[in-house]
Amino acid sequence: MRHRKAGSKLKRDLSARRALLRGLVTNVIEEERITTTIPKAKAAKPLVEKMITLAKKDSLHARRQAAAFLMKPEAVEKLFEKIGPRFNQRNGGYTRIVKLGWRKGDGAETAKLELVGSELVKRAAERAARREEKMKQLNEGAQGEAGGDEKK
Repeated sequence: MRHRKAGSKLKRDLSARRALLRGLVTNVIEEERITTTIPKAKAAKPLVEKMITLAKKDSLHARRQAAAFLMKPEAVEKLFEKIGPRFNQRNGGYTRIVKLGWRKGDGAETAKLELVGSELVKRAAERAARREEKMKQLNEGAQGEAGGDEKK
């Protein structure tokens, strides 16, 4: 009987499971979305939400707790500087799992674990890059026309 045994084992021993989940959570925070199998996504989701809740507190103790769990200092910095303030007004539900279908190699059902609102952040970054490129082209065109007048 599995009474009071929360969480799934993911067919791994304790240390391998902990390392796997730490890696998944670190990647979700760094990349804001990952593609993995559904059981792994379901196991990592509460841990990601816990990290974001720590980031909302933004105390020294919370930073140390996050640093003890996450594998990269860059992930801790991004968590507290960008992700925590972004979800400051939200009371839970920071992540979503989107089912993607079956993986070609082994037939495992895959899912995307992503932060809510990350698609908006990604679109805004793409828009800013396009706007920057357009301004660069306009400036080069204006300089080219000004340079052409001087040669005449």
